[in-house]
Amino acid sequence: MKRNALLMVLFVVWVIPALAWAHARKGEAVDVRVLSDSGGEFPKYRTYPGCSQEGKYFYMEAVKGQRYSIEVTNRSDRRIGVVIAVDGRNIIDGKKSDLKRKERMYIVGPYESNTFEGWRTGMDRTNRFYFTEQSDSYAEKVFSDGSAMGTIALAVYREKLPEIVPYSGGTSRMKDAPAGAAPCAPGESLSADRSEQKKSEQAGTGFGETTYSPAYRVHFNPEQAIAEKIVLKYEWRSKLCRKGIISCGPKNRFWPDHYEFAPIPKDFKG
Repeated sequence: MKRNALLMVLFVVWVIPALAWAHARKGEAVDVRVLSDSGGEFPKYRTYPGCSQEGKYFYMEAVKGQRYSIEVTNRSDRRIGVVIAVDGRNIIDGKKSDLKRKERMYIVGPYESNTFEGWRTGMDRTNRFYFTEQSDSYAEKVFSDGSAMGTIALAVYREKLPEIVPYSGGTSRMKDAPAGAAPCAPGESLSADRSEQKKSEQAGTGFGETTYSPAYRVHFNPEQAIAEKIVLKYEWRSKLCRKGIISCGPKNRFWPDHYEFAPIPKDFKG
């Protein structure tokens, strides 16, 4: 009887990580919302690149001068590390980002939500995100980098599970990942104190006013593979109209465009 119980424990220990990985591969690790300071969420419009690309891609309308925040909700039972790049620059250190696991990242606890309001310029402060022209964007003004202008990109990495030490005559135990196996990453806890553009320029994100935003360093060992990748391409309304992403033509009082298709529920995540 004791032997059967031991086998059951070992079965659970080894199968749970496999199930967690399978869940991560479905691309449902996080929920991402871009929030306006004036209230509400900027709508996202799902798109599918012509060529095969990993991740989820969305269009989003940028409103000139509007400050915004990025809210990330961890939908899993494990800590995650999130690399966030705005206009191609990592929002923690400003370096050019490829969304790799060795980059600086924020840590979000199981089933928690964190909100990121701007570029981190110290352990206790950030400078706000706001929509502006490319020439006024942080990436262009400081780094002369327009290679990923008008994008908010996130890569999610699950925390690597501790290794299981083989039985060697004593009681079995769990071994933590070796210290220094991954770079330290600042993490903000859930309870932390929280007109038309020139046609020649696309939308970008500016470097706004300084806000108090305390952070602290934690040890985090990310898995090798990305659990989920999300890219939002924000553009001015006129460009979204020309691309047919949103309907911008004059309304016909006899043709109710907004009832042409079945409405999508507000809580639908697909």
